[in-house]
Amino acid sequence: MSHGNMNLTLKVWKQKNKDTKGSFETYSVKGISPDMSFLEMFDVLNEQLITESKEPIAFDHDCREGICGMCSMYINGRPHGPKQGVTTCQLHMRSFKDGDTIVVEPWRGAAFPVIKDLAVDRSSFDRIIAAGGFVSVNTGNAKDANNILIPKDDADTAFDAAACIGCGACVAACKNSSAMLFVSAKVSQLSLLPQGKIEKQDRVLNMVKQMDDEGFGNCTNTGACEAECPKSISLENIARMNREYLGASLFQNKV
Repeated sequence: MSHGNMNLTLKVWKQKNKDTKGSFETYSVKGISPDMSFLEMFDVLNEQLITESKEPIAFDHDCREGICGMCSMYINGRPHGPKQGVTTCQLHMRSFKDGDTIVVEPWRGAAFPVIKDLAVDRSSFDRIIAAGGFVSVNTGNAKDANNILIPKDDADTAFDAAACIGCGACVAACKNSSAMLFVSAKVSQLSLLPQGKIEKQDRVLNMVKQMDDEGFGNCTNTGACEAECPKSISLENIARMNREYLGASLFQNKV
């Protein structure tokens, strides 16, 4: 259902870099179509600012198809905005009303320093993946597709975990800025499959250590991460990772 075009007030976080203090700036945008995505609305605002010889607002985006997770914005107090199961680029302006004031902020968290305005540095996630995200495989001729039989439940659960796009909404939603949902999804997608079993123990120990080194907070199981995840990654992954971590720690101490 399409409504008429909207006039909106935007309160947007402006910050030069991680070392400067940021503050909210207020902007007006007019004639916004309800069929625009949230990012298209920002494009309109930035064109307006450039026309007025003002500095445009820096924000991350790439695919604009809900695949890459870069379009991370905290909108009216919620990561990726008011709709569940969508990234910011999939959020449409019909989710708002004419005359609304919309507050837009970057992800908040010590491990996600602000690069500029709404763009944050999420390379801490890359370093966590690098700490454990590989598998040992025998190279050579390709094996038949059904050579390694994998129970359907394991395959489905691994695929669900692999749907994580690393956007960081879980960290932004968490009062402790915990990265447990992200890390547990990445641990699960590999450890559930036979190909990931070889490094299973080292992987969970190394990735959790890197997560702690990056300065993410502890998980207190409030469930905000799962609720705000655009890919609906399950909290079950955290429980699985805790079990694997405990097992790997006990094994390491025995050796």
